[in-house]
Amino acid sequence: MLRLTWVQPEDLVGHELRQARLDGRDASAVAARWRAAGGGAVPPRAGASERPASPGLRVLAEELLDELARLPAPLADAEPTDLDRIRALCPDWPSPRPAASVSPSRLEAAWLGRAVGCLLGKPVEKLPLTGIRLLGRAAGNWPPTTYFTARGVPRDLLAAYPWNRRSAPTSLAENIDGMPEDDDLNYPLLGLRLLQRHGRSFETADVARVWLDELPAGRTFTAERLALRNLLTGLEPPQTARHRNPFREWIGALIRADVHGWTNPGAPAAAAAQAHRDAILTHTAVGVHAAMFAAAVLATAATGTQDVHTCLRSGLAVVPPGSRLAGAVRHAVRLAGAHADFDTVVDELHAVHSPAHHWVHAVPNTALIAAALTHADGDFTGSVSRVVSGGWDTDSNGATVGSVAGLLAGSPAALPAHWTAPLKNRLATSVGDFDGTGFDTLAHLTHREATRPCPSPP
Repeated sequence: MLRLTWVQPEDLVGHELRQARLDGRDASAVAARWRAAGGGAVPPRAGASERPASPGLRVLAEELLDELARLPAPLADAEPTDLDRIRALCPDWPSPRPAASVSPSRLEAAWLGRAVGCLLGKPVEKLPLTGIRLLGRAAGNWPPTTYFTARGVPRDLLAAYPWNRRSAPTSLAENIDGMPEDDDLNYPLLGLRLLQRHGRSFETADVARVWLDELPAGRTFTAERLALRNLLTGLEPPQTARHRNPFREWIGALIRADVHGWTNPGAPAAAAAQAHRDAILTHTAVGVHAAMFAAAVLATAATGTQDVHTCLRSGLAVVPPGSRLAGAVRHAVRLAGAHADFDTVVDELHAVHSPAHHWVHAVPNTALIAAALTHADGDFTGSVSRVVSGGWDTDSNGATVGSVAGLLAGSPAALPAHWTAPLKNRLATSVGDFDGTGFDTLAHLTHREATRPCPSPP
């Protein structure tokens, strides 16, 4: 039996109820109707083999999803999705400026850093924080200063905390052979293809067209899969992000932000605006803000002239200061500055965010990214080690932090060889004709887009 995950209405109601609690909508009446009809408050796990819902329950789920969408949203004014309204709320929005120069070598370090951080996080994705710590310590690799390994790890511990099933065969130290396919690398490749076809003045509809041409649906998850579904039913952006999409504040738009920062060095406002046009295909509110934050951080880091703390302040400048995301990032940065032990920082972040948020939500993951970069002072190994050790979306967070720290390092030679050598200068992907491409080639292609003439920055 083929049971498609992330798209069935009965699977989405529980996620939408959780999202309503986060954004302040009163969904108690809807939740009561759903429970009374036999629906669960939390949807089945992805890949579960439960029987399909009865036709009546599925029809009710569709009705309730639409009813939830009509509930008043108290946070809408403080957390807009529209770019002009976001700008109006940001008193420190960066001044428009032309992009500076960035070298292919620095961009190669960013691509490599993204791959390294992703690869470090892949085998422990979805594991609880306790499991990640126990596995690292059992191998004598805590905090992790190299890739995870099963060597020396007791079997009973591996049985209790098994590696990520799909990732373990290609992402443990003993079996890495180039960069395996991952959505955290697929999306920068799609972003590069987008810029090659449409330049930096692309529109959101162009993002949709590139996805329909190049992105296999089976390689998408959560908000991205639902946006593709919505496109195929005839909806257009930004409605593709809103219609029956309870994942619209998750991390997906953030992991697509790198190429927008890389191609706007020294121009965080332009990078944030570019990331916004990409993000609104799939996300709203803090899901969009997270992408803008990451793009502005990366754009500032790409100049090679700023420290990581300046980069993070640049990211906060494009996020509405009264939003949940801005508050979470500010809190994370303060924690990182107050505690010498990063595990203590992580414990406090989990105490604040884990009870309410799914582990893929943008708010806790962006906060952890900021904390790790702050605590490590932008050092490459320290940054990727800290963010992956913090749990939640380990491969996505590792990828973003590795990209930032790679830019700050400045060249492939500045990255420790024990991280980069196993990548063998190639990555696997199902996106377009990029499969097997080297990171040096990707850097030159990205540099070409960064130096293409572009309309005046917003």
